[in-house]
Amino acid sequence: MASTPPQPAVHRIVPFAGHPLVVGVVPNGSDLVVHTALEWANALEVEIYFAYVDTSRIVITEHPDGTVDHISVDPDILDDAWRDWELALHDWLTRLCADQPVAWHVRYLAGRPDRALTHLARTVDASAFVIGAHGVRSRWRADEFLNQSIGIRLSHHQHRPVLTVPLAVVDWKAKTPWQ
Repeated sequence: MASTPPQPAVHRIVPFAGHPLVVGVVPNGSDLVVHTALEWANALEVEIYFAYVDTSRIVITEHPDGTVDHISVDPDILDDAWRDWELALHDWLTRLCADQPVAWHVRYLAGRPDRALTHLARTVDASAFVIGAHGVRSRWRADEFLNQSIGIRLSHHQHRPVLTVPLAVVDWKAKTPWQ
């Protein structure tokens, strides 16, 4: 008999005060996601865990501080190439977070983005997630959106709120892909 996973409930709410935000980012991604997270973290007086999830790598060991040891899924890929991505991510975030009073950390994760972000949130006892929304595409399929949306996966597979930052919008008069 299959067990029912724990469901969202009032007693499972992680208080916003004193609990960090987990922010999904990509190297040289949207500055808007980072700035939105900084605004929320400033307002809540909490720290941020910026996290990039490399889907071309798998987790070997998960550590108590939210870091992971990982290896490439493809044994033919140079195994140290990820370090360049991590450095670029750190440099980008350092530039964007300069002069901000918020404490922040970077985590380079591996595997499925929704699972990796959820694990990090549990590890650091985060109150919520901040992620960027998919941009609007001219050719759009509902199954692609549902299969790729990290925000939807997070909202369906764990109990923390997900703040989704719009990265592109369409005119109200324009026909949207779902109409």
